[in-house]
Amino acid sequence: MIENRELTMDDYLAMLRRRIRVILIPALLAPLAGWLISYAFAPKYTSKALVLVEGQKVPESMVQPVVTEDLTARIATLQQQVLSRERLQPMLTRLGVQNIDEMIDRIQLNMAVEPVVTDLSQIGSTTAKKRPGQGSPVPGFNLEYTDSNPREAQQICEGLTDLLITENINSVLAASTGTGKVLSEGLDNAKATLDDLDAKLAAFKKQNLGQLPGDEENNMKILMGLSSQLEANTQTLNRAAQDKAYTESLLAQQVAAWKTSQSSSNPQTLEKELSDLQSQLVQLQARYTEDHPDVIKAKADIAGLKKKLAEVNSAPAPAGDAAGEKASASEPPEVRQLRLQIHQYGDMINAATRDQKHLQQEIAVYQGRVALSPDREEEYKQLARDYENAQKNYQDLLAKKSTADLTVQMNKQQYGEQMKLLNPASLPESPSFPNRLLFAGGGLGAGLALGLGLALWLELRDKCIRTQADAEAALDLPMLVAVPWVVATTPANGNGKGHFWNRNKQPGGRKETARV
Repeated sequence: MIENRELTMDDYLAMLRRRIRVILIPALLAPLAGWLISYAFAPKYTSKALVLVEGQKVPESMVQPVVTEDLTARIATLQQQVLSRERLQPMLTRLGVQNIDEMIDRIQLNMAVEPVVTDLSQIGSTTAKKRPGQGSPVPGFNLEYTDSNPREAQQICEGLTDLLITENINSVLAASTGTGKVLSEGLDNAKATLDDLDAKLAAFKKQNLGQLPGDEENNMKILMGLSSQLEANTQTLNRAAQDKAYTESLLAQQVAAWKTSQSSSNPQTLEKELSDLQSQLVQLQARYTEDHPDVIKAKADIAGLKKKLAEVNSAPAPAGDAAGEKASASEPPEVRQLRLQIHQYGDMINAATRDQKHLQQEIAVYQGRVALSPDREEEYKQLARDYENAQKNYQDLLAKKSTADLTVQMNKQQYGEQMKLLNPASLPESPSFPNRLLFAGGGLGAGLALGLGLALWLELRDKCIRTQADAEAALDLPMLVAVPWVVATTPANGNGKGHFWNRNKQPGGRKETARV
């Protein structure tokens, strides 16, 4: 093949005509070889069982499912659990298998679980938005097992299917029961915490009575009322003190006037008056005669005072209390009335003073409550917030516990999600391996590839010049004339004349002309 020129479609067709045998011989022999080779492999049979996954019959709005894992992931987990030695050994012993260890290895290698995806599930998975925790749209799965014996493949496939369904039931029940147990423990702890916080909150309310956040407004109102009472009490006390002082001044005046009126019967007073009259008499006698009226009057007054003084001195002296009672009894009514008023004012002042001290103490208490209200409010809010959180946690756990109990009951009554055997394990009639048609098809493809490769290799090694274009490309010179290839053939009509064919390669295509 001349490489230093551009090939046309006619060149490729010419190559195909030249190498058609090289391509067809391997393409025809290779499928036969593949078909024969397939008989060299030991046949293997695959048993299949279809398991349908049914959703729970109770709406999820009423009871949430316990198992929210994706179905594909859950099937993979169940497959690993089923393939464990502790699950497979009892099944193989029941089937009467002798070499259990070797059979377990074969099962682990030859078992396969493939989800069944329907058109509806594909539409749902591509168009519908999947909610968090929502299961896979896969409606079921195929369990396959491959073995050299079809009957043994069917038996083991049946056993694996039963193990998978049983393991799913046990896992769902264990999940629901474990969830209920965990929620019960959490509920007990939450209740203990709630009771502890309730006791702390009650003790805090009892210890800080009147200082809670809701009492601040009442404390302010009570404090304002006490302040008003204290102010009124202070005014009453001041007014009573003023009235008492005024009454005491009146009493002093009345007592002084009364004492002045009672001084004439007092011996000391009489003696003083007698001494004054005697002094006055001496002065009058020095100035006037004995017959002067003033002297006579002074002598008469002196004689009267002496007589009165003698009467007073001759009278027996009364006891002290009697004298006081007598003096009190002899006081005028005005003086006694004033003394009674002063006593009443004193009692009023004492009562007002006591009330004032009591009000001041209460005001101090409520002022302390108002001052401590921010701190108490912060402590109370912290306790109340912890109590509310604990109560909310308790209510949530209680609701979840009720849901878990309903879920356990639902699964026990087979209303939850469950796997059902739709198609039991099949008894394979034909081997799944080797696939002779597949071997033949592979041989056909390999033969075509080999034939094309050989044809290409032969064309690359072929250096023949067949056309004018090959000559021009090989010589790199323009062609002046071309001699057509003439082939002589055997006479066909028996008249001794031969046939000559002129094959002339033109740029537009191959033209053949015959000359006899």
